[in-house]
Amino acid sequence: MSGRGDVAVLGAGMHPWGKWGRSFVAYGRAAARAALADAGLDWTGVQSVVGADTVRSGYPGYVAGATFAGALGWQGARVTSVYAACASGAQAIGAARAQILAGLADVVLVVGADAAPKGFFAPAGGDRPDDPDWLRFRLLGATNPAYFALYARRRMAVYGDTPEDFARVKVKNAAAGALNPLARYRKAVTAGEVAASAVVADPLRLLDICATSDGGAALVLGSMDFARARGVVDPVRIRAVSTVTPVYPRTVLDLPDIATDSVTGAASAPGSFRASIARAAYEEAGIGPEDLSLAEVYDLSTALELQWYEDIGLCGEGEGAALLRKGVTSLGGRVPVNTSGGLASFGEAVPAQAIAQVCELTWQLRGTAGERQVTGARVGITANQGLFGHGSAVVAVR
Repeated sequence: MSGRGDVAVLGAGMHPWGKWGRSFVAYGRAAARAALADAGLDWTGVQSVVGADTVRSGYPGYVAGATFAGALGWQGARVTSVYAACASGAQAIGAARAQILAGLADVVLVVGADAAPKGFFAPAGGDRPDDPDWLRFRLLGATNPAYFALYARRRMAVYGDTPEDFARVKVKNAAAGALNPLARYRKAVTAGEVAASAVVADPLRLLDICATSDGGAALVLGSMDFARARGVVDPVRIRAVSTVTPVYPRTVLDLPDIATDSVTGAASAPGSFRASIARAAYEEAGIGPEDLSLAEVYDLSTALELQWYEDIGLCGEGEGAALLRKGVTSLGGRVPVNTSGGLASFGEAVPAQAIAQVCELTWQLRGTAGERQVTGARVGITANQGLFGHGSAVVAVR
């Protein structure tokens, strides 16, 4: 594998996720301090800060990089703020990595945090008839759970997936989350408990859908030369960051867009947008899905996790449920997926979640993940997606 684009993960830290009733700044500052302590670095030595923005906390959230820098104590660092919905964390990691590889900084702090509302996410306030996200709520009544349910129904119709398959995903992720002290939900569940939970949007029940949460995550990234100078000879390395966009035509509905493209105007694209996210990361890293030790994927719903198995190349199209039934993606399986417990155990803290995924890869590749440790982990990938065509995948190696 090529290492020309490697940057070292010197530190990883998180604020536990839940509903704490505090500002996103408090969560981000705590995560940043934890990552700095893990790296053995003082804040004053950080040369650049990249913050993943939140849209739920006013101006401080829109300029998260400066907000976190100020909360830690102004010291003159370069600052960047990025927003890409659920892909914000990966965009932040990509920006930090680019600065390091360009020689603009030797050590960069990446931070994302959120204080989420109760219940499910709603569109931003105001009337915006030219905003597809606003339109899908107002015209279609397509809340996030409704979209998750439509996606699940499609898998049932096209591939033969069942509600019992979806429940298996929750059971698997809850078992991992029960072992993670940073998770919001730390209780194993049974398939019967999933089936007995309230129907939210048929066929998905409450335990099939992730919650909204408060939380924060941070990474300290450095150049390989900086790591070696500090005596870190074999760090976890970020080898690829994929933030690709879709190509035309898009023939499967993917909200917030409420229409698809005509195939008469352009030849069909090879594979789906989600599959292209992982493919670009593999190509940049010089690896393939056969090299993976583990993966962290974006399980907004149990059905969506099954789709990600196929999109990151663990199996063929429509084979995700069969892979799960064989135990391949469980702890102890060939390629465990969501060893952290996933969003099923954490909930969504939007700017933090892609960063949190890389924190989990870091701890797994270091061999410090405790009871949820994947034996001999050497290569991991994250997969995520932001609204309006924001790809998100990170490959980490050791």
